[in-house]
Amino acid sequence: MTVGDIIGEGLDIHNIAKGKEREEIILDLLNTVGLNKEHISRFPHEFSGGQRQRIGIARALAIEPEFIVCDEPISALDVSIQAQVVNLLMKLQKEKNLTYLFIAHDLSMVKYISDRVGVMYLGRMVELTTSDELYKNPLHPYTTALLSAIPIPDPEEERTKKRIPIQGEIPSNINPPTGCRFAPRCRFAKDICRQEPPKLVEVEKEHFVACHLVGKIN
Repeated sequence: MTVGDIIGEGLDIHNIAKGKEREEIILDLLNTVGLNKEHISRFPHEFSGGQRQRIGIARALAIEPEFIVCDEPISALDVSIQAQVVNLLMKLQKEKNLTYLFIAHDLSMVKYISDRVGVMYLGRMVELTTSDELYKNPLHPYTTALLSAIPIPDPEEERTKKRIPIQGEIPSNINPPTGCRFAPRCRFAKDICRQEPPKLVEVEKEHFVACHLVGKIN
C-alpha cells in the first residue's frame, strides 16, 4: 500500500470522504505531521523510522478521534527522533484537543508527556497519580525502584545516586503469584503480601496505591 492508501484506509472504511475530498484530507494530514505532498504515492520502505511514525500518526488522525492509544510509539527510534515524535504528539494534542493513552517503558519520556501516570506490574496497576506527584513522591516499592534507575545527565550526581535493585525473575503471567504479584521480588514483603492481593486505594489526594505496606515502610 502507498502512504496515501494507508492514511486513507480509515476514510474508506468509515465512508468519510471519496475522490478529490479524500485526497485533500490525506494531503492536509501529511502536512500536519511534517511530510510533503510528494510522499503520498511512496511506499513505507522508502521512509526512515521517524517518518514512518509520522505516517502512523497521520493515519490515526484521519478519522478525527478524540482518544488515541500510543503503544510504545518511540521505542524503536533514535533519541533525537524520539524527541521529534513526542513533540509532534504534544503539538497535535494542543491543536486538536486530543487525549492520549501513552504506553512506554522510557520513564523520562513518560514524565515529559504525561499529565497522569499509572505504573503496572504483571498486568496489575500498582500506582496511579499525577506525573509531578509520582516522580516527586513514589509510594509503591516497585515504582521507587523503577525511578531510581532513570539515568541523570550530571555525571557526578549519577555516580552518587542510590539505585534500588529488583531481585529475582519476573513471574509467569499464566500462573501469577497469589497475593501481591510483586511480593516475590519486594524487599519489604510480609506474609499478608503473599496471601492477599492489595486493592488500589487513594492514600493521598488523587494518589492511588495497591500495597498493604504503604505508610509502614521505613
